[in-house]
Amino acid sequence: MKMITLAAALVAATGFAGTAQADKLDDIIASGTLRCAVVLDFPPMGMRDANNEPIGFDVDYCNDLAKALGVKAEIVETPFPERIPALMSGRVDVGVASTSDTLERAKTVGFSVPYFAFEMAVTANEKSGIKSFDDMKGHTVGATAGTFEAIALEKQVQEWGTGEFRPYQTQADVFLALSQGQIDATVSTSTVAMANVKTGNFPGISVVGKAPFDTDYVALFTNRDEYGLINYLNLFVNQQVRTGRYADLYEKWVGGALPSLTVPNAYR
Repeated sequence: MKMITLAAALVAATGFAGTAQADKLDDIIASGTLRCAVVLDFPPMGMRDANNEPIGFDVDYCNDLAKALGVKAEIVETPFPERIPALMSGRVDVGVASTSDTLERAKTVGFSVPYFAFEMAVTANEKSGIKSFDDMKGHTVGATAGTFEAIALEKQVQEWGTGEFRPYQTQADVFLALSQGQIDATVSTSTVAMANVKTGNFPGISVVGKAPFDTDYVALFTNRDEYGLINYLNLFVNQQVRTGRYADLYEKWVGGALPSLTVPNAYR
């Protein structure tokens, strides 16, 4: 009886071993390429240079991750609303796309620990008379659909019970609409607000103050069940911080005080 039991156990073990498969981390290394979803109309996180080449904080971050994995990076331009669909359809391996780590999104994808943190700013058309966040009440405002700030701003307009919220496909669409007077103000990350004002491509707009929204912590993301890859992404973010690379990239693309990536009194 003992011999039969042992034989059965060996057969079962062999069967399990035969069904074991490489995970996504192994697949990426074997393929030699890391495909990153990156938003390229979101300066300074992602944009294109004069030669139409992708540049920005997120682009460099993807390149750093690929280098750590020993593979080449492939930047896949992905508008904000298409970030998660691009992953689910298999077009990309990882999102390096300034994606807020919301609980709702975590039902679909797996997030790393935060790799960047944004504060929110109000940018207004100078003819609107808006000088602060509260001044937006009763006005037509807009933001990029699906983003943290768009969700928060639409909710705020509903709470005010007056004014109108308009969603747009890209950040460029938002700031063009703002410059043309189609909307009176928008809320975006302070980095994006200042970058767009400085370009001079959107005349007649200015940053008028902060928006009282929570700090927007953004994370890398991949398939929810890819625990090996998620663990690697967590360690990679940790290494970026402790080696000083995070600080170097922030100084290169943003400048100013380096934001903390931890939530006070929650984790560190």
